[in-house]
Amino acid sequence: MAQVKIYGRRDVWAPRRREVSDAVHAALVGAWQLPEDKRFHRFLLLDAEDLVAPRSPAYLVVEIVCFTGRSPAARRALIAAFFDDVAPALGLDADDLEVVVLESPPASWGIRGVAGDELTLGYRVDV
Repeated sequence: MAQVKIYGRRDVWAPRRREVSDAVHAALVGAWQLPEDKRFHRFLLLDAEDLVAPRSPAYLVVEIVCFTGRSPAARRALIAAFFDDVAPALGLDADDLEVVVLESPPASWGIRGVAGDELTLGYRVDV
């Protein structure tokens, strides 16, 4: 299970939502073997004056909220995929992309009417 929050400037990223979503999802599918049909992305686009950062206007922050259980190697592989694949696909310099993986125990999630630790998934989260 992974929920993705994407923060950036509205004037830069609103017209490119699909492109960003496709690149991010490809990284998650490749690094963590998430199913192709499990895309949960939220765009939190801000006006220029609402995103204060010492970066270019293309600055993008991606938060991946997921169940605990993935190894440090799996988390590093995902982060590497963002800098090796996502950043170039979007024309971003490494300085203009930040990625954070936020994990919480499955019991802290409510999905499809049950706690996450009672949920049966068709894919692994302990890679």
